[in-house]
Amino acid sequence: MSRLFALTAALLIALPAAGAAKTKKPVTRQQPQQQIACTVIGCVPVPRGCGQTPGRTWSGMPTGGDVIVCAPGVAPFR
Repeated sequence: MSRLFALTAALLIALPAAGAAKTKKPVTRQQPQQQIACTVIGCVPVPRGCGQTPGRTWSGMPTGGDVIVCAPGVAPFR
């Protein structure tokens, strides 16, 4: 009987301490990775509002470099 009482008392003391030890971490938002385009002048980050496509010659052959394409009105580099 005394063992049962001692075990119950120990559990009652330990349970609030175990519950208090768990704290919530603040949620941090990860920034999206910025795209890198390897153009004929070197590898540069792609600006916001722009994209990249594979570069091609006038005959349609791939050049091996990327081309940065922006929507009308978006200034790619400032």
